Amino acid sequence: MAKIIHYRSKCIGCNICFEMQPEYWRLSKKDGKATLVNSHLKKDTHILVIPDDSIVLSKKTAEHCPVKVIKVF
Repeated sequence: MAKIIHYRSKCIGCNICFEMQPEYWRLSKKDGKATLVNSHLKKDTHILVIPDDSIVLSKKTAEHCPVKVIKVF
């Protein structure tokens, strides 16, 4: 199992994550930033455990983030 780590406070709301993986991402109507769906918050980072078959696309999504606030481990 892998994890998606999202540093939401630095997100600029460009929407690329939602476009690439709508099953994991939503854009907040309050502040326009991306939200990692069903994640838990730990020290200003949002963490979501994902299945192995989502790793490749999740890494591509992280690579396309213009401010590099998404990490996949």
